Amino acid sequence: MSTVNMQQVKELRDRTQAGLNDCKAALLEADGDMEKAVEGILKKGLAKSAKRAGAVASEGVVVTQVSADAHSAVIAEVNIQTDFAARNDQFLAFAQGVVSVAAKAKQGADLSLEAFPGGSATVEDTRQALVGKLGENITVRRWERIQLDGAGKVHSYVHMGGKIGVLLGARLGDQAAEAKPEFNQFLDDVAMQIAAMGPLFLKASVVSDDAKKKQTEIYDAQLADEGKPEAARPKIIEGKLGKWMKEVCLLEQPSVMESEKTVEAIRAEVEKKLGTTLELVQFVRFERGEGIEKAAGDDFATEVAKMAGGA
Repeated sequence: MSTVNMQQVKELRDRTQAGLNDCKAALLEADGDMEKAVEGILKKGLAKSAKRAGAVASEGVVVTQVSADAHSAVIAEVNIQTDFAARNDQFLAFAQGVVSVAAKAKQGADLSLEAFPGGSATVEDTRQALVGKLGENITVRRWERIQLDGAGKVHSYVHMGGKIGVLLGARLGDQAAEAKPEFNQFLDDVAMQIAAMGPLFLKASVVSDDAKKKQTEIYDAQLADEGKPEAARPKIIEGKLGKWMKEVCLLEQPSVMESEKTVEAIRAEVEKKLGTTLELVQFVRFERGEGIEKAAGDDFATEVAKMAGGA
């Protein structure tokens, strides 16, 4: 039986999230073969699991599905505990099944109660069975749909293998323009813009007074901390709000493709080329795990110290 070093143990731990002692034992049993050790960890069910419903699932994928006529699309986020398990074929197949269910469901439906494709089990039944197989908690966190009537398209874009997903709806004045390459390229570019820049709103006119008020209060508190006199703050806040609006409103943002132009300026150019009206009507952006608090576990150094009896 070969010896193993801590670098190999760390690699196996990073890939499986199993404990250090389990990783070391698996590597020794596999004579140092990393792939065999991974397989051994999984077969023994040693990969960190969520046997309880409260275990935090913050990894996973964002998946999308667009209808054949591109007038409707859905996006869903399905989470699991570790990045390693998120690459499992069974988990990925489950996520695709979930988004297929969403495509047929009524808006706002609880997907857990819907029938899962290929059998009589519900999404929830299938989820529970997969938790048992993979040993990790899985959650169907959220889903949304964009649907258009008349001419136009709903475009989808998935970034970094499912880390970020985007749906973008655009309405046209003439259905013939749906097939034009300029239109489809524009949709793809804007969807990538949304993924990269994370706008909160479509345009300035839809930003609520409450959102502006909250941001004003943040800036006012910051200026107070900096010692700015109260009388001078309104003018400064006005400038900061204007800059903030350009950052959080999609149409106001500088284009990631042509930084000297805003997204709105490029939209107007494409509209002119198409010879018909072009309006961006809605977008949805999901980023995997956003807003989920991850439990802080021991880091590698701490675990090594514990294993050596130093903690």
